[in-house]
Amino acid sequence: MLSTPFVDLPPLQSAGGTVTLPGSKSISNRVLLLSALCQGTTTLHDVLESDDTRVMLTALRTLGCSITQTGNSVTIEGLGSQPTHTQVKLFMGNAGTAIRPLTAALALMGGSYELSGVPRMHERPIGDLVDALRQLGCQIDYTGKDGYPPLHIGQPQLKLDAPIQVRGDVSSQFLTALLMALPLVAKQDIVIDVVGELISRPYIEITLNLLARFGIRIQRDGWQRFTVPANSQYQSPGTLFVEADASSASYFIALGAIATGATASKTIKILGLGADSIQGDIRFIEAAQAMGAKVVSGANWLEVSQGSWPLKAIDLDCNHIPDAAMTLAVMALYAKGTTSLRNIASWRVKETDRIAAMACELRKLGATVVEGADFIQVTPPATASDWKAATIHTYDDHRVAMCFALAAFNPAGLPVRIEDPKCVAKTFPDYFEALFSLVQTEPQHIPVLCVDGPTASGKGTLAAQLASQLGYHLLDSGALYRITALAASQAGLMLDISGEAAIANLAANLEIEFKDDQILLSGVDVTAQIRLEATGMLASQISALPKVREALVALQHSFQRVPGLVADGRDMGTVIFPDATLKVFLTASAEQRAQRRYKQLISKGNAATLDSLRADLEARDARDMSRSASPLKPAQDAKLLDNSDLSVDASVDLVLNWWQSKQPF
Repeated sequence: MLSTPFVDLPPLQSAGGTVTLPGSKSISNRVLLLSALCQGTTTLHDVLESDDTRVMLTALRTLGCSITQTGNSVTIEGLGSQPTHTQVKLFMGNAGTAIRPLTAALALMGGSYELSGVPRMHERPIGDLVDALRQLGCQIDYTGKDGYPPLHIGQPQLKLDAPIQVRGDVSSQFLTALLMALPLVAKQDIVIDVVGELISRPYIEITLNLLARFGIRIQRDGWQRFTVPANSQYQSPGTLFVEADASSASYFIALGAIATGATASKTIKILGLGADSIQGDIRFIEAAQAMGAKVVSGANWLEVSQGSWPLKAIDLDCNHIPDAAMTLAVMALYAKGTTSLRNIASWRVKETDRIAAMACELRKLGATVVEGADFIQVTPPATASDWKAATIHTYDDHRVAMCFALAAFNPAGLPVRIEDPKCVAKTFPDYFEALFSLVQTEPQHIPVLCVDGPTASGKGTLAAQLASQLGYHLLDSGALYRITALAASQAGLMLDISGEAAIANLAANLEIEFKDDQILLSGVDVTAQIRLEATGMLASQISALPKVREALVALQHSFQRVPGLVADGRDMGTVIFPDATLKVFLTASAEQRAQRRYKQLISKGNAATLDSLRADLEARDARDMSRSASPLKPAQDAKLLDNSDLSVDASVDLVLNWWQSKQPF
């Protein structure tokens, strides 16, 4: 998962491939709570691993639930009708799908509970649910602003003989919370009357479907009256599989509609979800098709490709797909005409005021936007030259971050910066990694930052920090010969001219990843092995083989992948990436470098002397600078950085400032 302050998406051109979606947040949090309300054991498979589900799981454990997790499978020993711990404080983050049903369940079961969350949670309304629960005799007090969390829940004095009234025009989660909690106390029929139009009805359909799986069959009279039958009792289904998230599918359906047209054979295949999903947001398919997407569905999969281009503007009542409709607003950037999305008042009370947020960020890109209390109209930039490079503020809202990533396909070929990309952890922690695995663009569009310098100059440390800060791939070119030598030795190849062709072929197909101070070869950590002196000697042998050097040049070029690359070595800016966006050449003195190397060796218990280390470094510098092939020298347009007296953090900040000065944001 990206945890950087921002991620810069280069201009993207096409997409194709297969993506497996994470489990549905709406289903995951519902079935976690329903399993806890049962007697007995329930095993849930394909549960979403995200911020919101972690909030729910932590709350259930705090209440006394026994929970075992293995990967994406969760086994829950149910609490039945009463938590083990009845005096607890629960922190609910910004998880509406957790705080609202838990509030209802705990209010009916009774105890002493304090529920709070992040500041934005304390701005999200819960008053209509509290009003409904108070009609039942529940004791709920606001400990902050009336109508909003945080809350204190006490012991109820239940009154179940009159119908309960709850508003349906702010959030469907209020009704969902009541429907999930009331079976705990249904000694008689309990009637819920919805006041006003019920929005987001498909989410109520999810709730009703899942309640039936747990033995509760709600009687429904249209969308205005719901009856929980007398003597309802939760029954564990034993085992249940969570569908993939239909809202998350919307970004990849849109990706197929926007980006698969360059090559007719390209499609986006989405695994884990079919058109027969129980989730209302699956109807996003219909909206995408109306705009021009071609969608084929099978058992648990979708396949999407571009149909009409440009896309067609639509006028749509989005009450049935409130979350996924945000993706339509970004698709509208690629449509001919004005797209109108109506009946989306619920956007105002989500993770942020989504109507205001979407309008603001769309305008940054050059779109013309009209917003109202419950609608948004989007007209794309008139021509490619009217598009603007933009920094997208994400408001700690996962869906803002995910849908605006699609703006990188703009016809102007402009990059897009997404702030706080880690906010996608709420529902799809690996969203950007999944997106990057599908998209393609020309190498010249993918930014490269080169860090060259002599031995022990600190280029490896600096490059790793820069890659971490930017969310870019990392290339430690100095390790490639050692990795190749290790792999060739393990494969039993001759490490001389007789094995040159075989080693070159091996090198061209190595799977190498530099990640979190580790070097992985085919997924295996070889960091310690390649640093052995014996491995270094083998690397010296194969470095003399021309075909091996040629293969490793091609391998280094293959690291230039979306969203960008930080490469360190001795000839990154002069030979391998001569067109790099920024080239940095470190110039630390031999004396300073010798002192650094001396401290490293002594800290590891190795004997060393400063004089011998300095002499060795000076001799290496002389050899490297006098090589006939790729001699050590700064590129003509490189920024010189003498880090003799700079800390690593100071060097990183300086280079990041240079990098930012070259960006259009």
